Amino acid sequence: MFTTRPELVGSYGMVGSTHWLASAVGMRILEQGGNAFDAAVAAGFTLQVVEPHLNGPGGDAPIIGYRADDGHTFVLCGQGPAPATATIDAYTGLGLTEIPGTGHLAAVVPGAVGAWLDLLARYGTLPLADVLSPAIGYAEDGYPLVPATARTIGTVRELFTEHWPTSAEVYLPHGDLPVAGARFRNPQLATTYRRLLTEAQSAGSDRVTQIEAAHRAFYTGFVAEAMDEFLRTPVRDSSGRDHTGLLTGDDLARWHPTEEPTVAVEFAGAQIHKTAAWGQGPVLLQQLQMLDALNVADAEPGSVELVHTTVEVAKLAFADREAWYGDGDVPLADLLDPRYAAERAALVGPTAADGLRPGSPGGRTPRLASVFGDLVDGVWPGRYQGAAGVVGGGEPTRGPFGPEAMRTETTGETRGDTCHVDVVDRWGNRVSATPSGGWLQSSPVVPGLGFGLPTRAQMFWLEPGLSASLVPGRRPRTTLSPALALRADGSGFAFGTPGGDQQDQWTIPFLLHHLLWGADLQAAIDAPGWHSTHVPSSFHPRVSEHLGVEAESRLGSAVLNGLRARGHQVRDAGPWSLGRVSAAGVRPDGLLHAGANPRGMQGYAAGR
Repeated sequence: MFTTRPELVGSYGMVGSTHWLASAVGMRILEQGGNAFDAAVAAGFTLQVVEPHLNGPGGDAPIIGYRADDGHTFVLCGQGPAPATATIDAYTGLGLTEIPGTGHLAAVVPGAVGAWLDLLARYGTLPLADVLSPAIGYAEDGYPLVPATARTIGTVRELFTEHWPTSAEVYLPHGDLPVAGARFRNPQLATTYRRLLTEAQSAGSDRVTQIEAAHRAFYTGFVAEAMDEFLRTPVRDSSGRDHTGLLTGDDLARWHPTEEPTVAVEFAGAQIHKTAAWGQGPVLLQQLQMLDALNVADAEPGSVELVHTTVEVAKLAFADREAWYGDGDVPLADLLDPRYAAERAALVGPTAADGLRPGSPGGRTPRLASVFGDLVDGVWPGRYQGAAGVVGGGEPTRGPFGPEAMRTETTGETRGDTCHVDVVDRWGNRVSATPSGGWLQSSPVVPGLGFGLPTRAQMFWLEPGLSASLVPGRRPRTTLSPALALRADGSGFAFGTPGGDQQDQWTIPFLLHHLLWGADLQAAIDAPGWHSTHVPSSFHPRVSEHLGVEAESRLGSAVLNGLRARGHQVRDAGPWSLGRVSAAGVRPDGLLHAGANPRGMQGYAAGR
């Protein structure tokens, strides 16, 4: 079949990411003799510079890794928790019923820098200077600004000039909008990185000692001090009012990334690994188990029946996410029990199901937030909204509720949302990471640092007793969802995509095409995509589209019309718009392979 580019195959190393510069930097590190963990760190810091509308040093970064010499899989959690004073009463006392999607009140501990440093210290081999230097170079000397970044800055120009002057200083140089494709610099960020490196090197010559010193400089030193001071300054947020923040220097000083085991299920001869249910990753595992129970291997690729079935399965899995997932006591073993999957799969009928239908894992009684309505015959009505949305609210991802000014008529594309990077080295080590948050359009630049803070607290509910209710010190239930697919013979691949709530829907057709139907990585990435927009959004204002489905037109009009006949409200998303998947791994014959997404025209894979 025709593919947009070749699947890369080689024996030395492979990197796939959402930006060609990050992929090139990762490959440079492999060429220097670094391993996959070194390369992922260098690519991750580079993404903070070249995709500032998608992530930043003040963001989040869950990372999944595989160490080849002993088969060790792990999660490094770069998702920071809520501040110690972030109680439900603290927000409701301000007259809020939801945490704003932008500004200081949505800030949690920024975990990305800590997670990248921890990955380098635990599993890398190179000194900090080697992996941080490319990012410093791009911040200092400049890089070509991708069109999506330029468009994003345009949408918040008035916000910057009227309310966020520190952001205007960085992103509106001389008061002008930056031009897509032109060289863009962030000298403040370059200075921050250089100072981190200087303080690291002043701590001594030992590699790990230097990395630990960089962590201290960020979380207790000059970076933390600047954050703490700025958070006491009121700034405008999506509530339409000015607020100070709840995050403090003490919150930053207490936090350190944690290493945790992955969660995995068997599918199509591979173990699929995800984070635990403080992230949404297990919804992919639930979907795969339900599809397995429904004999998805026998389905016709790209058929009405296949798309309908996967959409209905997604609705069931994401309803479980709403009822059960969070940073607390989650019945994950019951949720991933094959018998539970079979029970849930039996609910899939021939037409589009309405409402939200969470299950009862282990006999427990589900509960959803009150905004989803009252339970009637085991179904919650849901919370729906059409295309009109709230400007400046939530994660800047695609979907039915983004502001129309940020969409195109043919694809519905909005300004993006998140980054992703996958790496495999010649020894077989693998890394999958999905950095996000600290978006330039969601939080004002901290004076002198060149980047903003995370806004992930918006994913908490200000309603007590829910699985994802706000509790001080808890991690918000993130949508960030890196992944590994590993076989018993040591083959397998790292994979993932940006996309907010769509991340664990867009990877479904990719996995089916590759693992079940034999497509190579690039062909599986290129295959037509789709997703449900009936699934509740995790981001302010937390609405969804009633029975909505977005599907690429390459599925064909017969398939789109067939879905409409089954009750789905289908939006034609154009031929190339859904998904940002990349992947890199080891084939069963021992050769390395990789692929990257052509949609968005900036993702690339590199390797040899």
